[in-house]
Amino acid sequence: MTEPVQKLRIDKWLWHARFFKTRSLAAKVVSGGKVRVNAQPISKPAYAVSSEDVLTFPQGDDVRVIKVLELGERRGPAPEARLLYDDLDPPKPREAAAPVPRFEGKGRPTKKDRRALQQTRSDLLE
Repeated sequence: MTEPVQKLRIDKWLWHARFFKTRSLAAKVVSGGKVRVNAQPISKPAYAVSSEDVLTFPQGDDVRVIKVLELGERRGPAPEARLLYDDLDPPKPREAAAPVPRFEGKGRPTKKDRRALQQTRSDLLE
């Protein structure tokens, strides 16, 4: 006899694989219609995924493309969770944030500096 194909709810798998901090957050993203399984949009957190499925979903500012390798039995530590999937499109490293613009490199402008700046701006408008 053949073994039945094992399946797991998608919200539970996303939580096991540590893509979302809570299972309810994973369910909210899925029910919002933002997740695709094998290029098919789904909107039910109870949708069953199995190994070899490809998931596409937003996470933060990135869109993740993940191939399910294993289903997992529990939500374990991060190194264990990384064994559950293969990242087909890893997120790009973020660039360092631009420093906050300062007034001529001296920090926040003083009241006198602001008045001078407003005066030059009003002169440009006239």
